[in-house]
Amino acid sequence: MTTITSDGDRPGRDRGSFGPDRGQPGNLTAVPKADQSPLKQPGAPRPSAVRPKALAELAARLGAEPPADGAPATGITHDSRAVRPGDVYAALPGARFHGADFAVQAADLGAVAILTDPAGTERAAATGLPVLTVDDPRARMGALAAWIYDEPGEDLLQIGITGTSGKTTTAYLVEGGLRAVHGKATGLIGTVESRIGDERIKSERTTPEATDLQALFAVMHERGVRSVVMEVSSHALVLGRVDGAVFDVAVFNNLSPEHMEFHTDMEDYFQAKARLFTPQRSRVGVVNLDDAYGRRLVAEAGVPITTFSAEGDLDADWRATDVETGPLGSTFTVTGPKGETARAAAPLPGPFNVANTLAAITALVIAGMDPQTAADAVAAVPGVPGRLEGVDAGQPYLAVVDYAHKTDAVESVLRALRKTTEGRIHAVLGCGGDRDQHKRGPMGAACARLADTAVLTSDNPRSEDPLAILAAMLNGAAEVPAHERGHVIVEPDRAAAIAIAVARAEPGDIVLVAGKGHEQGQDIAGVVRPFDDREVLRAAIEKDQEQL
Repeated sequence: MTTITSDGDRPGRDRGSFGPDRGQPGNLTAVPKADQSPLKQPGAPRPSAVRPKALAELAARLGAEPPADGAPATGITHDSRAVRPGDVYAALPGARFHGADFAVQAADLGAVAILTDPAGTERAAATGLPVLTVDDPRARMGALAAWIYDEPGEDLLQIGITGTSGKTTTAYLVEGGLRAVHGKATGLIGTVESRIGDERIKSERTTPEATDLQALFAVMHERGVRSVVMEVSSHALVLGRVDGAVFDVAVFNNLSPEHMEFHTDMEDYFQAKARLFTPQRSRVGVVNLDDAYGRRLVAEAGVPITTFSAEGDLDADWRATDVETGPLGSTFTVTGPKGETARAAAPLPGPFNVANTLAAITALVIAGMDPQTAADAVAAVPGVPGRLEGVDAGQPYLAVVDYAHKTDAVESVLRALRKTTEGRIHAVLGCGGDRDQHKRGPMGAACARLADTAVLTSDNPRSEDPLAILAAMLNGAAEVPAHERGHVIVEPDRAAAIAIAVARAEPGDIVLVAGKGHEQGQDIAGVVRPFDDREVLRAAIEKDQEQL
């Protein structure tokens, strides 16, 4: 297991460790907003030099028929648009198309071979390139990518975060701890962005495809990065996106209904998350004992587990006590299994952020960091993009943007904000289209019950009718008894909905815009239009201020 050690204690290869060159805790950990530039060319960044791999050796690793000849491989990608000269193109079966349909494009861009399944073999062979046929290329390409890039993850301290809520926040907090010791020699991969040192790359999904992930690891290794923290989604675990990676520390935050359009039920969802806590995917686990599924995972995990409890459960290895909550965050004492203690501060408000903070501290301690050093570094993180992110345009009330896009998260955020004000809460909320339809009613109900004003609006409707989504949310809100329900407004136009909430705000109130967080676009009927909740909220406040 890669741990946080001094340089002199580091065995073997130059693996990620905490060395003597200390940076400032939390330095450059978060940014005001996710304004990364798109990639200069399709696909993930690539290392500048890769030792060529003979196709015959590649075929032998796959157990595939060896090609008669062919140029050696220096890269691999699943995206025909991102092929670079020397790449193996992984032509995968898809829901609507087969990757082999784009084999000609890959060949034109310089692919040296095509990895595919029997269904794609004939189309791939038509390009004249060597074809490597296996039954399930998706299941093989992660390990193959790691091999092509010379197992770059072995040189990195890898910390993976999974769970329904809190992955992004916990990842940023852990990365802040890593920067406290490694300085800029850290990596971050997640929903908001990927970072290699100070280079920021816009994320297309929470966890990159396996070919892109291994390329990122290779670039990190090449640039001297020593540790990386990443979010690991259930999709990534099921679809093999983290194949070829073994995390030194895997963290489980919680589990509640989400992605039910992808998973058959909660059992399927749990089993997907549990894959991370097997010897094939991690060395040790850090698990939230306050969560029912976390307690089950402790019993079923295939790797050693360390537990934590933000509720002070005495059965937990690491627990939070003396918790004091405030409008901007919380303070608490961390108590360890041997009686060790550390004073800690959650840099974001709400009980759920006490749990996220404790998860981050525990992960850093298990990786080898001193508890107080870890707590101090995490406390210094300046914020997380789109997670209870404040928007200040000089207004006499609090305005925040949050990514809450599921029932539990909406409830948690609203309850946390309620504790910070004696005024009213005006919440703007929508539900995404082409996603789990069962959560729409409960989300509408949660917003109506816990906010004084619930402005139901569009999120990313995608291919669905926005009014149909809103009807489901409104039905949920209508099920809340009238005496328990705030004022409910339906406004399909998200910018107009934000303006409505702002217009209702008075000094001491709170305006919450929830659901999209860091996102910078709105997907309507397949067209993504520029839309950043933070910018739209700021503009609405400024316009409202002008009218006073």
